[in-house]
Amino acid sequence: MSKFIEISPTELRENVFNQIGRDWMLVTAGHIGNFNTMTASWGGMGVLWNANVCYAFVRPSRYTYEFMERENYFSLSFFDPGYRRSLQFCGAHSGRDTDKMAGAGLTPVFDAQAPYFDQCSLSFICRKMYYQDIDPANFLDPTIKNHYNQGDYHRMYVGEIVKVLKRIA
Repeated sequence: MSKFIEISPTELRENVFNQIGRDWMLVTAGHIGNFNTMTASWGGMGVLWNANVCYAFVRPSRYTYEFMERENYFSLSFFDPGYRRSLQFCGAHSGRDTDKMAGAGLTPVFDAQAPYFDQCSLSFICRKMYYQDIDPANFLDPTIKNHYNQGDYHRMYVGEIVKVLKRIA
C-alpha cells in the first residue's frame, strides 16, 4: 500500500515561506541508478502561464545542475523537522563523490517522471517549462551581489506542478 496520495495543488495548506526558506527542501532530478539531490532554501510557487508552477534555483557548480539540465522533470520534496540532519547532509556533500542516500538515511522512490523520497511528507513532481540564468546586470538592489561572491549565478527553472504527493498520516 502506498504511503502517499495524490492531491491537487489547490488543496495545499502549508506555508510556502516556511517550507522553503525555513524548513528547506530537496531538489531532485534523474532516474533509477542515475540521479542526484540537493538541499535548497530558495524557490517559490505560484501561477504562471495558466499553470501551477514552482521555481527552483540551482548553481551550475552543483552536481544536481547536470541532472536538471538533462531531465525533463524534477521533484521538490519537503520533510518533517526530524529530517533536518538529512537535509543538512545533502546540502553539505556532493553526490559526485558521496553516497548521499546512505549518508542522509534517505530512500528514493522512483516516480515515472522524477525521484522523490520515501521519508518526505510532501513532494511536487514538476515538468520543466522554462529556465533563465540570473543576470547581475538586472540587479536593482545592489545587496543581491553579496549572495554571489564567487560569481556563480543560479539558473532558475520554472516547472509545472504535474503531481502533488502527500504522505498519508
